[in-house]
Amino acid sequence: MTVSVMIATRNRAEELRKTCRVLGQLNPPPLEVLVTADSCTDKTVKVAMCEVPGARLFINEVGKGSVASRDRMMREARGDLVLALDDDSYPEHLDCIARFVPIFQQHPQLAVLHFPQRTDEYPETLTQPNFGLEHLARSFANSGAVLRRSTYVQLPGFESRFFHMYEEPDYALQCVAAGYEVLFSPIVTIRHHYSRQVRSELRNHHRHARNELWSTLLRCPFPFAIGMAGWRVFSQFRYAARRGWSWIIREPVWWWQALAGIPYCLGKRRPVSWAGYKRWLRLPETR
Repeated sequence: MTVSVMIATRNRAEELRKTCRVLGQLNPPPLEVLVTADSCTDKTVKVAMCEVPGARLFINEVGKGSVASRDRMMREARGDLVLALDDDSYPEHLDCIARFVPIFQQHPQLAVLHFPQRTDEYPETLTQPNFGLEHLARSFANSGAVLRRSTYVQLPGFESRFFHMYEEPDYALQCVAAGYEVLFSPIVTIRHHYSRQVRSELRNHHRHARNELWSTLLRCPFPFAIGMAGWRVFSQFRYAARRGWSWIIREPVWWWQALAGIPYCLGKRRPVSWAGYKRWLRLPETR
């Protein structure tokens, strides 16, 4: 099985440089590296061309977001499998391809394989000796996951309207409801430097909450979608309340964004079965 690598990036040239240098050391090497520079105004394009001379480079002059960028690369990739990374994440095992390819060969229903991350976002993981056993999950992180491309093109895939955030649990739901598996495995670990550049915690919360609600409207069958949508709004408000008044007073920002997208979601609805939706909900939320 052949392996492509995809990276979506925006104005993190130095982080991308470090990741590309690690990719150049992988043994065996990937079939190809795809990089999308999304509305970049720094040296990102130059870095990608210099560090990975054969990279397939996609340039979005106007920002389309990480979700649409990844969707395009998944559809353009030539490999049977696609290793998804962030511009600031890379495998700690240089033989990672030799480690994960056999798992896909042995499990034809496996759609996504994802790995534990040593990340600066959670400093305790940097020295964590054990990440547990393999188990099925209902989400994953595109900063360290392998996707089977043939499965991806059969399903709706990443919803480009999301722009950024929540494409992973939404796609995992599609996979699980269709009878495929999303598996967490510590066979490989990912070093995620988690750059704070071009990141806003509050903005990411708003995007995550909005997209979670949109995913409910897109995938959850009626009449269950009504109750699930209400629960989503309540649980996100409860999270904001724990962060303090500065978050509470800004919570309506994503409500209005979500309302504006409801006609789009209803027009594009592809609900899964309620049995499939429940099966996904029961899985652990390992990320």
